[in-house]
Amino acid sequence: MLTIFSSVHRECHVGKNAINHGAWLICLAGGNVSASEITFNMTRGATAISQRVYDLHMTIFYICCLIGLLVFGAMLWSIIHHRKSRGAKAAQFHESTRIELLWTAIPVLILVAMAAPATSTLLTMEDTSKADLTVLITGSQWKWHYKYLEHPVEFYSLLATSKKQISGEQPKSATYLLEVDRPLVLPVGKKIRFLMTSDDVIHSWWVPAFAVKKDANPGYINESWTRIDRPGTYRGQCAELCGKDHGFMPIVVVAKSAEEFDGWIAKTADDQAAAKAQQQDLASQTMTLPQAMELGEKVFLGHCAACHQPAGTGLPGIFPALKGSKITTLADNRAQHLNLVLHGKSGTAMQPFGKQLTVQELAAVVTYERNAWGNNTGDLIQAADVQSLLKNDK
Repeated sequence: MLTIFSSVHRECHVGKNAINHGAWLICLAGGNVSASEITFNMTRGATAISQRVYDLHMTIFYICCLIGLLVFGAMLWSIIHHRKSRGAKAAQFHESTRIELLWTAIPVLILVAMAAPATSTLLTMEDTSKADLTVLITGSQWKWHYKYLEHPVEFYSLLATSKKQISGEQPKSATYLLEVDRPLVLPVGKKIRFLMTSDDVIHSWWVPAFAVKKDANPGYINESWTRIDRPGTYRGQCAELCGKDHGFMPIVVVAKSAEEFDGWIAKTADDQAAAKAQQQDLASQTMTLPQAMELGEKVFLGHCAACHQPAGTGLPGIFPALKGSKITTLADNRAQHLNLVLHGKSGTAMQPFGKQLTVQELAAVVTYERNAWGNNTGDLIQAADVQSLLKNDK
């Protein structure tokens, strides 16, 4: 229920111009959004394509309104002027070829008139050729991974809304459930090609302001593109029911000028290269148990608590408890525990974290799980242990 409400509550914020009717009613019932803040129309967006989609939507809407006015107007006029009280008698005729041709030809012509601009817009939306930049987007329960194919930059983007806001202990911010720790940064005025796929289940990458909504399917790659007209921050969300935390998988895109983007991508590439170089140094460093517990708690709350819960109790029948479990308390299962965190478990929601976390973070979170919530094994995993296991994998 919390996830469903959170998803609907997010609908109130993703696009005040793109909100659906059901979500609008629930938002009003919850008192979070005033009626004056809500419109029922599509967003015009921040790209030429989104404007074309909006214009197409409005054109077809007006055509439908005109058809409705003519049809129901003719029906109302006929009902009033040909009623029995005025002495009208029903005409008796059958199989008028002329009328049948007319009521067949007119709808066909209307559909052709609507299909022509729609087809042109759809073809343009699917044309990903001649892109200036390509970003591989991978959905993963419940986060997004972004990889710039022309640059040595990649990272995971996670929900940044605090747990206290979600649990109601703090007031909800204006960007509640629509904020991330690392947004996708894109240049303005460049054609950006998106490649979408998934690590696990079907997700859907949706940013209303770009008129981009494409499924991310495991084992397949879908394509889309955008060209952002103006700098700014644009928000979206996963639009596919991808699991219990579907409502906690936002998208944030920050559009910068070409010069600012070039500076950001260069700095980020340097920072990530330096971080990789530090991995070797981390493997030789040791942590005390208090240091590992402090870092491990931070990593656990950011990456694991959504499934296993902050108190390690899990969700019965869905996600196993770590508190008092055999995998986290038995000495013989220490290697198995570490291997599970590194490589995940096929066929379950337990994903591999070997490429998502540093060796020090991996060591710390396993140490934390083996000593928190009364587990108290005393086990201390070091970065060298993780590094050794990763080398064996190669």
